[in-house]
Amino acid sequence: MMNDELYMQRALELATLGRGQVSPNPMVGCVIVHHNRIVGEGWHRRYGDWHAEVNTINAVEYPSVFPEATVYVTLEPCSHFGKTPPCVDLLIRHRPKRVVICNLDSNPLVSGRGVAKLREANIEVETGVLEGQGRALNSRFFTYMEKKRPYVILKWAETADGFIARTNYDSKWISHPYSRKLVHQWRAEEDAILVGTRTALYDNPRLNVRDWLGRDPVRVVLDKQLQIPASHHLFDQSQATICFNLLKNEKSGSIEFVQLEQSRDLIKPMLEALYQRKVQSVIVEGGSQLLQSLIEHQLWDEIRLFRSRAIFSDGIAAPAFKGFQVNHFQWYQDEFYQFAPFQSEWVQSLTKAPVTSLQNQ
Repeated sequence: MMNDELYMQRALELATLGRGQVSPNPMVGCVIVHHNRIVGEGWHRRYGDWHAEVNTINAVEYPSVFPEATVYVTLEPCSHFGKTPPCVDLLIRHRPKRVVICNLDSNPLVSGRGVAKLREANIEVETGVLEGQGRALNSRFFTYMEKKRPYVILKWAETADGFIARTNYDSKWISHPYSRKLVHQWRAEEDAILVGTRTALYDNPRLNVRDWLGRDPVRVVLDKQLQIPASHHLFDQSQATICFNLLKNEKSGSIEFVQLEQSRDLIKPMLEALYQRKVQSVIVEGGSQLLQSLIEHQLWDEIRLFRSRAIFSDGIAAPAFKGFQVNHFQWYQDEFYQFAPFQSEWVQSLTKAPVTSLQNQ
């Protein structure tokens, strides 16, 4: 069992190398071990390319090792034809002695079928090794599959006295330049980035990845009455953009206007529309009203908060929330905090010392 956890930990490390490249697929890593020696490693590198199992099998120099080998894979091997053939069939052809799996696949096209096929082929299967770590790694995939909505990250920077903007909505620049660079890395790791009308109007943000190497997220804005001028960066056709509103449906180049039905609650239908467009994750960067609405609807999975040394004395108050602090460190001149909801599976799976709850006021 100790060896199983050791090799699965390595497979999880490999899986992270696909971060920001494989969505809407999950991150998957794989290790093949023969007589306590790793003979093959691989991971799913990008969406549409070969899965982790294929890359790992191709890395094995001597196929004769398979009858006595153990395959460690972070997610149940797929059993259906997608962009690539079923990985479970490839494993069965090579007939390893044993397959150890971290997580079962929540995708109804797989969901236990991969394990069943391996066992029908008389291959020993072990599941649930480092299961909590695997679910944390692929929290976006599992949220999308099980909750039928994107994984929602709320991000903001606030002053030492609790404001995210001045009274005129000016929010530049609260956080340290290297904090903003880190945010661009995060943008490259998520499918979409969301802002509200006021943030788009007053900040005129580009919402791209210009300070980091990676793909630009889909830009999403909630602009009920279409107040944002066409001259703003959001509509410059430089990347895919979705504008949720109450007035029209229209598509022009890379920009899509999506009309929502008039309702007191636009948050849930907006997330439903993103789910239907296979957006697995969204990072929300303001404004305060939009962030607070997602908090009140309990439709958030993670909060990432920079607290700077700046003092405004007056302005737009930072959102109020309750959650578990799961991370805290000094980041240059800022302090970084990370929170998760009380009921979060992530919090429940923590094995470290008890974390403290905090209400931000």
